[in-house]
Amino acid sequence: MQNMTEISRLGTGHRPQTPRPILGALMRGAARKCPACGVGALYRRYLKVVDDCPRCGEALHHQRADDAPPYFTIAIVGHVVVGLMLAVEVAYRPPLWLHGALWLPLAIILCLVLLPSVKGTIVALQWALFMHGFDPDGDEEALLAGDLTDRPAHSPRLDFRR
Repeated sequence: MQNMTEISRLGTGHRPQTPRPILGALMRGAARKCPACGVGALYRRYLKVVDDCPRCGEALHHQRADDAPPYFTIAIVGHVVVGLMLAVEVAYRPPLWLHGALWLPLAIILCLVLLPSVKGTIVALQWALFMHGFDPDGDEEALLAGDLTDRPAHSPRLDFRR
């Protein structure tokens, strides 16, 4: 068990002198390209991020997009589809079966099309903000792997048996 001082050090590490461009990285990620060079492919399959950029060699295996891309994709698609659905309902008043036949496939297709771009944007944001192991001076990856040499031999534990 790691103590809170080790975990809190993750956010206080020094950053490289030159900040990474956030907007440019987001645009490259949305285009499904490497956030560092903008040329190499970000994915080797539909949503499987490459371990390293084939063009510039930037390590991308650190990314921790997890559940954020589907969440944001559903929010985006929901706003688009519900807005269009309301506009069509007010203007034309189609039967319910037509709503189902129109909006359900549209929502599924939009989710499948947008999900890789949204995930690429999340990965690029993590890269630009030096999050989740993207900091070359950080020790987060060593901490997560349990390889820190400067941590105490016995981490303090909470004892609730008293």
